[in-house]
Amino acid sequence: MTPERESTRERTPAGATATARTRVRLDQPRAPRRRLVPEWDPEAFGRLSERIARFLGTGRFIVWMTVVIILWVAWNVFAPKDLRFDNYPFIFLTLMLSLQASYAAPLILLAQNRQDDRDRVNLEQDRKQNERSIADTEYLTREIAALRIGLGEVATRDWIRSELQDLMKELDYRKDGHHEHAVFPAERSRGRDVDDR
Repeated sequence: MTPERESTRERTPAGATATARTRVRLDQPRAPRRRLVPEWDPEAFGRLSERIARFLGTGRFIVWMTVVIILWVAWNVFAPKDLRFDNYPFIFLTLMLSLQASYAAPLILLAQNRQDDRDRVNLEQDRKQNERSIADTEYLTREIAALRIGLGEVATRDWIRSELQDLMKELDYRKDGHHEHAVFPAERSRGRDVDDR
């Protein structure tokens, strides 16, 4: 068998089920599928629902709604009979108001759900920020405590001044010829170091 036949043989699928299955190409984008349901951008729809819900919760909407209802009722009561389109029980007005309420309620719920999601994300970010702030505060507290411990072992200016004064007194005492009673600073008790700090 030639090498060309071997390579073609390896590429062709074997078996009855392999011939029916098409091979998926990963180096090319998938072809768009046809959908029976119309597609829309959920983010744009959510923003629109928030705008509508925000408008429904204003006084301007209530005023306009009241004006429309008053004009509707006044037209269907006082207009000539052949121009009236919704007589006394105002069934068409009731239908329009119920239709508006049936659309307004889900839009308001959708806007509230989006606001809840935003609040949840903000709360999570605030919680993480608080955790970082607490960790930073604990780190700074440990660093300040380490600095205070380190400063406890550093000679202060007053302590060095007192030591130099003692040395000056010691030198003056030796100049006067009192060698036998001289006490060097190293021979004194170490308790002074703690007191001077």
